[in-house]
Amino acid sequence: MAIISSEYKSWIGELKQRIRQSQIKAAVKVNTELLWLYWQLGCDIVERQLEASWGSGFFNQLSKDLKDEFPQMAGFSPTNLKYMKRFYLFYNQDDEIRQQLADELEPIIFKIPWFHQVNIITKCSNTAEALFYTARTIEYGWSRSVLEHQIELNLYEREGKAITNFTNTLPMVQSDLVQQVTKDPYIFDFLSLRQEYDEKELEEHLITNMTQFLMQLGVGFCYYGKQVHLNVGGDDFYIDLLFYHVKLHCYVVVELKTTKFKPEHIGQLKFYVTAVDRELKAENDAPTIGLLICKDKNEVVAEYTLSNIDTPIGISSYKIYDKLTDDYKSSLPTIEEIEAQLKDKEDH
Repeated sequence: MAIISSEYKSWIGELKQRIRQSQIKAAVKVNTELLWLYWQLGCDIVERQLEASWGSGFFNQLSKDLKDEFPQMAGFSPTNLKYMKRFYLFYNQDDEIRQQLADELEPIIFKIPWFHQVNIITKCSNTAEALFYTARTIEYGWSRSVLEHQIELNLYEREGKAITNFTNTLPMVQSDLVQQVTKDPYIFDFLSLRQEYDEKELEEHLITNMTQFLMQLGVGFCYYGKQVHLNVGGDDFYIDLLFYHVKLHCYVVVELKTTKFKPEHIGQLKFYVTAVDRELKAENDAPTIGLLICKDKNEVVAEYTLSNIDTPIGISSYKIYDKLTDDYKSSLPTIEEIEAQLKDKEDH
């Protein structure tokens, strides 16, 4: 397809000048200028209805023209040009982004690498979710592979979702921060366990894969030890896992249960939290937090159990995620599909 429209020629001339200006600024702010260029290009394609006006070969023609003019500049493939259009359309529906642009502020979406952004706009269902992953990428410095993994494990829906009593047991500012470091469920996607595993085996697997486990817990958790010994009144006790959170400045006692949550689990955890407060906590440390991670839970039972507990405790569940198994299961036909196929054979 050869595009010879005068309108196209005029626009492509403006676009080339804009790219040259972007290249000059790139020495100072490479990523922001690049994404701003991509945003403007996507905007032009949408608002000028270029694709509709010039047919299905538009992206191939535009790609060729830009590559000819800027042979040393990557990013002008037909596929990437389509992503630019999608980038603009995806965020243009968000009032906050539009207002920031109107106020000549730098939106958060321009602050992460382009292919991080491509992953977000192609895998997130709405702008709230997309902005969540964008903010976490900036805050934690996620690589693209880590970002992809967090989206795959649906962190957006899990972060801050543990059932807790933090609002009743901690100062308001601290309770909000502590709540956000919880997740529900926790996804243990790095384990190979036999079908009938016990708490000791689960704990050993988590210890062996501590780097991945810390990533699942979140930024700020530092591993203190397993089966941490405490002597209380001459009796010996052992905490499953103990962490220190450097941002919250407090110890975090983690107890694992490979069974469904039971109210009596909280009594043991409450005791451990009190013991750490009295035996390990320094004067400048914030109150110790307890986190019970169990195989399953009844949320109403969990809420009732915590309602009169004066120790800060959270209750979460966990899932063991085997992607290969999950993908294999998803490829198997359902009972309904098998029945439909049999019926179709009978009808013929």
